[in-house]
Amino acid sequence: MIRTIAAALAQLWTAPLETEKIEVGGRGTVDLAPFACTDTPRSTIIRNVCYDSTSRDLLVGIGGSYRGYCDVSPAAFNAFMTAPSMGHFYRQSIATSGVDGPFNCFSPRASQKMKRPHAR
Repeated sequence: MIRTIAAALAQLWTAPLETEKIEVGGRGTVDLAPFACTDTPRSTIIRNVCYDSTSRDLLVGIGGSYRGYCDVSPAAFNAFMTAPSMGHFYRQSIATSGVDGPFNCFSPRASQKMKRPHAR
């Protein structure tokens, strides 16, 4: 019995760790390793939110798909997460950023780093 448990633990210990990857509209496959992800049960629209504070990338899970946003400041992210209605804040401040909006990854106003498709 102890050998069986030891063998199982050894297999787990040596098994390669693989991070979760998701498909993001317009960006392809994104590795979630650098992101801090959370489920959002208090929202009926937003299911998951993933944020990478280093790159300032935001991924928003809605209806089984993810949408990506770039150059989202920590203050904007915190406002989104603490908004009385995440769905309303998302529609008014993030999703409506438009082609030339502040969070559009392909906007002319986005930095050079943020313009590229963000497959990791």
